[in-house]
Amino acid sequence: MLSKIYSAAVHGIEAFIVTIETVVDKGTLFTIVGLPDTAVKESYTRIVSAIKESRVVYPHRRITINLAPADVKKEGAGFDLPMALGILAANENITNPELASCMIAGELSLDGTVLPVKGVLPMAVKARQNGFRKMIVPAANATEAAVVNDIEVYGVENLIQAIDLLNGNSTLQPTVVDTRREFHLHADNFDLDFSDVKGQESVKRAFEVACAGGHNILLIGPPGSGKSMMAKRLPTIMPPLSLHEALETTKIHSVAGKLGRGSMLMTRRPFRAPHHTVSPVALVGGGTSPQPGEISLAHNGVLFLDEFPEFPRTVLEVLRQPIEDRVITVSRAKYSVDYPASFMLVASMNPCPCGYYGHPTRRCTCAPAQVQRYMNRISGPLLDRIDLQVEIQPVAFAEIASTARSESSTDIRARVVKARTVQQERFREEKGVYCNAQMSSRQLRRYAWPDSEGLERLRMAMERHNMSARAFDRILRVARTIADLDGSPGVLPRHIAEAITYRNLDRGTYGQIF
Repeated sequence: MLSKIYSAAVHGIEAFIVTIETVVDKGTLFTIVGLPDTAVKESYTRIVSAIKESRVVYPHRRITINLAPADVKKEGAGFDLPMALGILAANENITNPELASCMIAGELSLDGTVLPVKGVLPMAVKARQNGFRKMIVPAANATEAAVVNDIEVYGVENLIQAIDLLNGNSTLQPTVVDTRREFHLHADNFDLDFSDVKGQESVKRAFEVACAGGHNILLIGPPGSGKSMMAKRLPTIMPPLSLHEALETTKIHSVAGKLGRGSMLMTRRPFRAPHHTVSPVALVGGGTSPQPGEISLAHNGVLFLDEFPEFPRTVLEVLRQPIEDRVITVSRAKYSVDYPASFMLVASMNPCPCGYYGHPTRRCTCAPAQVQRYMNRISGPLLDRIDLQVEIQPVAFAEIASTARSESSTDIRARVVKARTVQQERFREEKGVYCNAQMSSRQLRRYAWPDSEGLERLRMAMERHNMSARAFDRILRVARTIADLDGSPGVLPRHIAEAITYRNLDRGTYGQIF
């Protein structure tokens, strides 16, 4: 008898339907066709043991399983549960006419326990798009899948529960999640706050500007000046995730297996801080079985690179294209996948190898050539792509010991959200543009062009500091954001002046700012 069970596999961050066709006939051979990888081929042992441990008679007959489409490689253990149920359905242990409207995914252990799998959320999205009414997944993935509306999600603990459910002998109820309620309930819960930061008002202002326009930012200062402390608090002043952004971000983390048991939609913007020993593949994604890299895991959030010059040059240079295009295409001999990479880059570094070049009280022990070589670890093209380059100095004792409470993240965030609302209205008709940092040169001339006084001020700064054409665009983008925070419809000379001060580390000015 022939049975058809429907499952799904993930390519990039999108799922595609896999039809599992099973035939039980005379003989003893077990065959899986349809480009299965090693994990899928090894499912035979897990399936046989799980069926026997579930006290169901395993059909010792010729079993042929086809995974369609046959020309796409199938990877992972997520086909264990649907293949086991397909065998039982072909052997008439399961008789359910609604199998065609049900998508199934899950890994089996030897005792029949159903284990969680990666990528359940994009599978659930695909199931709804293709008209499936039910979905059977591991209990650990049920909340994740139930985020998708208009589909009944059943979380099963073991194979017996799945069999009983399909045979109509179960009282198991579908998992229900009030997506909007849960999302808004946890959206503003943060353990960190900018009120904990003493002093550094100018740096806080730079962070506010960066968040308001979605700009990349680089902090340079001595050890202990608060670079990492403030960077970790950056998500607390960024605009809240929209439901669309939350779904897209959660899909990426689901595919990467970063969601914990019982997880649903991510309610906070991701903050990724890879160590400086990270490899290029770990940063951009890929591998033998393609997985999202750190820049995709930071999508709609923050990618924090501490000790920026300590990262290998090959790692830093791969950031240049994703920063501009906000998507990364990973191409290998056997596959090509696109991963979203719209992240805000936040980097921090010491000014020299010893860390005290330009320190107000401590003496730097580095020779001038050492300082220059240290800075040269960051290429000019990459530095050009960072909109705000900010110097940070140590906090004075009086500010550290002060009991006065600094401005909270909630207050800063309110101004950031107000500025982003202005940008959303501005770019309503501009496809793919949501904030000032994404504006093209044509859009800069339309929305951020200064008056003659501002243009003259910008000309003087560029000639004096030998800035590039890309720096020109970056300054205009930042100035437009400053104007939005100021509530100004146009870009004024004072906005240009403040934006120029955030280009401290351009090659022509470095060494003059301390």
